[in-house]
Amino acid sequence: MARPIAYLTRKESISSCHRLHSNNLSEEENKNVYGKCNNYWGHGHNYTVEVTVRGPVDSVTGMVMNLSDLKLYMKKVLIEQLDHKNLDKDVSHFKNVVSTTENVAIYVFNELQKIMPNPGLLYEVKIYETDRNIVIYRGEIKC
Repeated sequence: MARPIAYLTRKESISSCHRLHSNNLSEEENKNVYGKCNNYWGHGHNYTVEVTVRGPVDSVTGMVMNLSDLKLYMKKVLIEQLDHKNLDKDVSHFKNVVSTTENVAIYVFNELQKIMPNPGLLYEVKIYETDRNIVIYRGEIKC
């Protein structure tokens, strides 16, 4: 029997700092591309991260996923790996990857998929860098 599909979203806040800087660009190119965000000393953000799972509503539990489980997965990735960290210096992934919000969203998505028993439920990671700057990643890759 067909089951209704629902979307479940949980929101978490983290604080991190970073410097937008690409090792593939010259100092001048970095300044031109990233402007004040290329400041040598970096800068910080209070990110709001929304994680959405999508799937059939279980006929017994009435849930797509237990919210307590989603909360735990988000804690393991967001709080333990990214909160109050210098993304470029404390998170090895960003040693050679520019820590743009786009790349942070991709990182969060991939890390969540690694620890979720049913990674196919992960639908979207949405990161509010500011109230006006928002990135959404849904695992899509262009070949």
